[in-house]
Amino acid sequence: MVALGACARQSDVNRVETQVKLLRQETARADSARAVLLNSIFQLERRILDSLALQENRLVAFRGDIRSDLTEIQRQLVQVQELTGQSQQRLTDLRGQIEARSQAVTSARAATDTGAAGANAPGTPGPDQLYEVSIQQLRRGSPQTARLGFQTLLSTYPNHERAADALYFIGESWNATNADSAQFAYELVQKTFPNSSRAPSALYKLGMMAERKGDKAAARTFFMRVTAAYPRSDEATLARDRLQGLGR
Repeated sequence: MVALGACARQSDVNRVETQVKLLRQETARADSARAVLLNSIFQLERRILDSLALQENRLVAFRGDIRSDLTEIQRQLVQVQELTGQSQQRLTDLRGQIEARSQAVTSARAATDTGAAGANAPGTPGPDQLYEVSIQQLRRGSPQTARLGFQTLLSTYPNHERAADALYFIGESWNATNADSAQFAYELVQKTFPNSSRAPSALYKLGMMAERKGDKAAARTFFMRVTAAYPRSDEATLARDRLQGLGR
């Protein structure tokens, strides 16, 4: 019985050891499976993070491209606005030039058709009277009335000694309202009456107008023409001062 009891205990011990060994093996397999699962999870998480980082980089690059495109669009809009403004200014300049040339043509035609008759017609104001009345109207702030008087003088007495003065003051009558018409009148003074005392004044006025527009090259050209063609005139002295200011 003692031997049988000892055998029974040894069998129980062996069985328990076997069960423990099996339990350990199952635990090891479970741990290995969990390790594999955790490794898969870690790898999946790493891929997800890499994908998110890649998407973030793409998003940053996309935002940069959009910002660059918007900047380029804004630059192009500014260019379009500048070109539109320049076109409008150019149209205004052309309109003024056409108006001034039309008036000059009208005055020349009137001089051709009615010059001699007007000079001899009874009751027609003389050139000096026309000039004085027109000057008074200009000084009183009535440039349109003054301009009509000067144009009448030019059309009726185109060769009178006051003709250059009348044409110059036509430019003066336009100076405050239509720079292009004033410029055209000043240019006519210099071209038509280059030997008159108004020629250097007209050139100097053209230089001042160009300087106000910001066209320093044109202003410098006009001032140099004054000093070269009319070196002893008062305008030549003024022109030299302007040239120094422009950095001759």
